[in-house]
Amino acid sequence: MPQPLSFIVEATCPWSGARAGRIKTRHGEVETPAFLPVGTQGTLKGLTFEQVLSCGAQLVLANSYHLYLRPGHRLVERAGGLHDFIGWQKSILTDSGGFQVFSLDALRQITDEGVFFKDHKDGKEHFIDPAKSMEIQNALGADVIMAFDDCVKNPATHEQAKAAMERTHVWLERCVEAHARADQQSLFGIVQGSIYEDLREQSAKFVTNMDLPGYAIGGVAVGEEREAIEKIVMFTSPFLPAKKPRYL
Repeated sequence: MPQPLSFIVEATCPWSGARAGRIKTRHGEVETPAFLPVGTQGTLKGLTFEQVLSCGAQLVLANSYHLYLRPGHRLVERAGGLHDFIGWQKSILTDSGGFQVFSLDALRQITDEGVFFKDHKDGKEHFIDPAKSMEIQNALGADVIMAFDDCVKNPATHEQAKAAMERTHVWLERCVEAHARADQQSLFGIVQGSIYEDLREQSAKFVTNMDLPGYAIGGVAVGEEREAIEKIVMFTSPFLPAKKPRYL
């Protein structure tokens, strides 16, 4: 089966391991490293997509949690998918919404099956599990989609971080099973483990064993100091495949 994403490394820094390369999706090339303009609800505040394009952006970010709530993933699907719905014909990445759901605190309840939560605007109850997350992201049609993960906040105890990591691993397996458009959309797995190096190593090995098109270092910038963020990213990166893209 032809892969919907390819990645070529063009240069690697001998000191830091940082890479420059090119990602190719069905909607064009993305030079890396790349900054992703954030269009959470399918639009960037204060900018048209023509202006975004003129800035050199090749890949934008949207959030499936917000698009699921409003206007709804099925409406976007009927409109031809997210590219046509927002008028952006270059590459799109959608976050799973895991971080947004878990940041709701009092409005959500986490179980091993998924997350029950209330809409932060109207209070309506919802449930998202790995299969639902894949349903939403498959309907939106982004080029790169993210696995549904348990993003634990910092500070977290080792026990809390381990539980979230293990749940993330189980959910990743369910996401892979539920992903219905692997020929058109690339699913990235997410490494968790908070600030704990033993958990980060364990998670990276589990996630990369799934042999996915790319990987993300998740659970950073959720309350840590900048020094801790840099430390955990530098620690985790060597455990990720050198020939596959990384999302931070």
